[in-house]
Amino acid sequence: MPLLGAHVHSADPIGHAEEIGAEAVQIFLSDPQGWKKPEPHPQADALRASDLGLYVHAPYLVNVASTNNKIRIPSRKILEQHAAAAAELGARGLIVHGGHVTAKDDPAVGVENWRKTFERAPAGGFGLPILIENTAGGENAMARRFDRLAMLWDAVGEFGPGFVLDTCHAHAAGEELLDVVARVLSITGRIDLVHANNSRDAFGSGADRHANFDAGTFDSELIAAVARDAGCDVVVETPAEGQAADIAFLRKHLAEG
Repeated sequence: MPLLGAHVHSADPIGHAEEIGAEAVQIFLSDPQGWKKPEPHPQADALRASDLGLYVHAPYLVNVASTNNKIRIPSRKILEQHAAAAAELGARGLIVHGGHVTAKDDPAVGVENWRKTFERAPAGGFGLPILIENTAGGENAMARRFDRLAMLWDAVGEFGPGFVLDTCHAHAAGEELLDVVARVLSITGRIDLVHANNSRDAFGSGADRHANFDAGTFDSELIAAVARDAGCDVVVETPAEGQAADIAFLRKHLAEG
């Protein structure tokens, strides 16, 4: 059965999960705005022994699509480091944003850089699924609009990456949620995780600002419908004070579904 969970602070993910009724957790293994290699997690043994579904999110700085060597090469390195650390914890996948190229760049170069990331993976692969997430903004983003996502998947699909569908990001990118699961599946053939988030901003705004289900700009029943249609694990990345209520909302609607 799909698990419901939340993005939690990495210091005590097990305790946080118990507090909010989560069956899965998503964590960072280092500063999300930094380039440091992950340190061993203090709850490593307990996480491996628990029944929690574990997902790890790569740092936000990772941009393997970039045409800038000073960004792309460190991004590949830190992606490998986080993949190894996440695999060691028994994570179900490593989530990484699709990245972008600059306005003056050809998006096809960013797509090719993604392909090279998989071609040049460590011997034996990354050790766990790399889950590419759709993003909210950037005209030359690799996974904002779904026509660009199709270009990306044509290049990397053979390497077997997974896909994370973020409802806030899709809304902010100008992609309708009503039929979003069917449209994504027609491109990727799979959805491995749903990031179930409402948005503080308007449709098509390009702004990545998550909101709790009762405080967002669109009907949260759409989020429940996406989660139900996707049929995979679901993680909320909403503000911590409302995560328990958001999980309860999803659990209720999925049980009724």
